[in-house]
Amino acid sequence: MFAKVITAGVFGVKGFKVETETDSSTGFPSFNMVGALSKEVKEARFRVSTALKNSGYSIRPKKYTVNLSPAGINKEGTGYDLSIAVAVLISDGVLKNEITDIIKNYAFIGELGLDGEVKPVRGVLPMSVELSENGVSGIITSFENAAEASLSGMSEVIGVRTLRELMSLLKSRDAFFGFTRTKKPDFKPEAGNEPDFSEVKGQEYIKRAMEIAASGGHNILLTGPAGTGKTMLASRLPGILPRLTPEEDLKISEIYSICGLLPHDRPLLGKRPFRAPHHSVTPTALTGGGVCARPGELSLASKGVLFLDELPLFPQATIELLRQPLESKKITVTRLKGVFEYPADFLFVAAMNPCPCGFYPDRAKCRCTEAKIRTYQASISKPLMERIDICARTRIPDFEELGRKSGGERSEKIRERVEETRERQLYRIKKYFPEEACAVSSNSRLTGRMTEDFCRLGSREEEFIRDIFRKKGLSARLYHKVLRLSRTIADMEGSEAIAMRHIAEACALRNGDDSLWHPEISERKES
Repeated sequence: MFAKVITAGVFGVKGFKVETETDSSTGFPSFNMVGALSKEVKEARFRVSTALKNSGYSIRPKKYTVNLSPAGINKEGTGYDLSIAVAVLISDGVLKNEITDIIKNYAFIGELGLDGEVKPVRGVLPMSVELSENGVSGIITSFENAAEASLSGMSEVIGVRTLRELMSLLKSRDAFFGFTRTKKPDFKPEAGNEPDFSEVKGQEYIKRAMEIAASGGHNILLTGPAGTGKTMLASRLPGILPRLTPEEDLKISEIYSICGLLPHDRPLLGKRPFRAPHHSVTPTALTGGGVCARPGELSLASKGVLFLDELPLFPQATIELLRQPLESKKITVTRLKGVFEYPADFLFVAAMNPCPCGFYPDRAKCRCTEAKIRTYQASISKPLMERIDICARTRIPDFEELGRKSGGERSEKIRERVEETRERQLYRIKKYFPEEACAVSSNSRLTGRMTEDFCRLGSREEEFIRDIFRKKGLSARLYHKVLRLSRTIADMEGSEAIAMRHIAEACALRNGDDSLWHPEISERKES
């Protein structure tokens, strides 16, 4: 007897609909599974047969053939167990026709324990979103995954704890429609859990640079002596970024669902991510891919902050992987199993000491040679530096600053100004480029045409930036970054016109770049 049950899998960061086709016939008893399956999927026949036996039903001695369609896409994970079990029950005639007619447009997702327990699996959120878009009526999954699945907007989401409970649910029409459905939870973004900027004492210039970075979505590099608060400042940046929209929260949570990183007590992440991988991170862990093709740190940081501390300690090949994602906000990973496109829409923050010992340019403490300093900084290429909008230097705070009881403004107050600035940018983009408003959300992502329209300069301002362009030998990329940065600073003041003071501050925020690439100049100044 033939049976077909709907389920779903994950490919990259998206779910895809899968049909579990099962046929039972006379012949030598066997349980064969086909359809481009990984090892853990093939092992489902042992989990399913044992779970059914321990739940009160033993598989009959027949020839079972299970196909997971489409057979051309690789299937991974253990979420297919539940659909295989239901398909076997239908093919053996255990479930009545009235129930099979009702559940033919329901999806079954879950892993089975040998005792019949229905266990949670990764990626239920993107699976349920895809199934909802494909017109599937409802989802039956583990009790732990039910709240997550309901976020897709489906009204028919049922969570079960055991296979025995599922079988009692499917025994009749009355039992099925009388079972409690899981309602969509009303979760709001978390607030008040991020470290606060008021805890940072001194470093007013860097606080200003961080606010500019958050206001325009500009990448930032913090340089300066060891112990000046670079990591402390970076960890507080998510707290001043605009609040998550429901759509952003859902997209972020889909990625975290695939990686199994959602909080245990809520199906949504609820806050902007802050990812700070160690400098020993592998290229695959950073970009994504691997044997199971999981998203990497770049994708986990989407809509949030990616922080690389001690940037020169990262292998150069790993750092150079950032070039394309910083421009396109996505990364394409090509593997034998397919081509995966992962999101990489993050605000990049990096921190580094000026030399291996961390004291340069204070020659009273630093004993590093110029050659040693150049070697230390050699892993950071000019093309990568040109993808960073702000390069700001921290300083050692005075004792009086450290002794203050209050560090300054709270993050919530700064966030309000950042959100106002972002609203000005979005209003301008929607007004003049409505068709591109979805792709461009901040000044840092303005296209060439937008930059030309939104960053027009007066004659004095144009002459001023021309002198800077020639004196500093700016590239075309850096020139446009300075214009976009000036646009953000003007927006923070509520000014439609870009003034000379805006351009001057934007150029000053790139001055930290000079001392990095010309250490001998700083050494002469110190002497």
